Amino acid sequence: MELFSSLDDIRLFQWIAMIVAASLAVVMLLIKVPHTEHAARLTRAKSIVAISYLFCAFIFGYTLCHQDIAKYEVFSAMTTLINVAVSSTTLSFSLINLLGRRYMDFSKLLVSLFAIFLVSIGLVEIFFNGERNMLNIALILSIAMFAGMCIYYIIIFDKWYKHSIILLEKYYDEDEEHKLKWVKFCFILAMLTDMFVIVYLLFLKGFMFVYIGFYILFLLYFAGNFISFLGSHKLLLDAFGHWTISQANKSSKKKKNTGTRKKSGNTHETTDAVFEAIGKSLDEWVNREKYREYDKSREEIAAEIGTTKELLNQYFTQKIGKDFRTWRTEMRIGDAKKLLLENKEVSTNIIGEMVGFSDRSNFHRQFTKIVGCSPKQWRDSGGEEENRIPE
Repeated sequence: MELFSSLDDIRLFQWIAMIVAASLAVVMLLIKVPHTEHAARLTRAKSIVAISYLFCAFIFGYTLCHQDIAKYEVFSAMTTLINVAVSSTTLSFSLINLLGRRYMDFSKLLVSLFAIFLVSIGLVEIFFNGERNMLNIALILSIAMFAGMCIYYIIIFDKWYKHSIILLEKYYDEDEEHKLKWVKFCFILAMLTDMFVIVYLLFLKGFMFVYIGFYILFLLYFAGNFISFLGSHKLLLDAFGHWTISQANKSSKKKKNTGTRKKSGNTHETTDAVFEAIGKSLDEWVNREKYREYDKSREEIAAEIGTTKELLNQYFTQKIGKDFRTWRTEMRIGDAKKLLLENKEVSTNIIGEMVGFSDRSNFHRQFTKIVGCSPKQWRDSGGEEENRIPE
């Protein structure tokens, strides 16, 4: 049996996709996730992704076993729709559950996969035994169901992604969205692959090999980012874990606070003496340039200053007139302005890291917002640009 006849033969790309998917699945299964208190969902997500890749390899292999049938490209497009439906479901579930468990649980995943299984069996049976008109109707109904499922995933992902950004910012007091950008980009790519196969089935014909080539690149990109995340997951899970614990304790604390609020009176009001102590500790903290450190929680920063997160926030609100995050950003930008002029041979990106910005785009955005020009423009002008904060 001939494997393929030319470099644009659809079977060549299917063989490559099968080998790539199977290899990545094995790599996923062999990777060990460090055992941390809140890493259980990450382990489950890794296993689901690996199984999804194995299923992908199986479907491409199943398709290749029928390469001698008539209308092989139509059959390939149909099995690719099945493949994409399963991978979209499992990958979306994995990405969403990296961010939180509120909107999707394992039972919903099983129900979705069972529905896809039934539809897939029906499509294959109709393809081999049914008429062309019946196959077209079945494909249109399947595409409509698949499109609805994608819309459902998009709505869920958008809600939980925004919530996760808020959790990171509350916990680390930084602009941490860059740590989740790969999740958002991979999800967008997954939805794009879904739309491409739908458009192909409805309107296009003749270059299925191009689509499968794109799908191979998507599998590689997603796996690379996911594996990278497995090694640096702690930063993210600490914030989510902290939120989970705080939510669990909130109900019990609420009852206690309700019963003691009337008795406490003004005993917990912050005095000028407490604020003065915080101010002195904060001055020492600044002299040690601790504000340049990043990836720290608010609790850790407050502990370094010798107070609590709540008192620190209250101090900045009442005494400084701005929140801690804004104040620290302005401190960092002030340092950056000096370093940009004193170290002209050092790149602006390195300067940003030196003063405490872990993300290059965030440094440029904050610098422009506070100073009124980019770091490069500030350096090139010799610091003569007007230092202003735009309204």
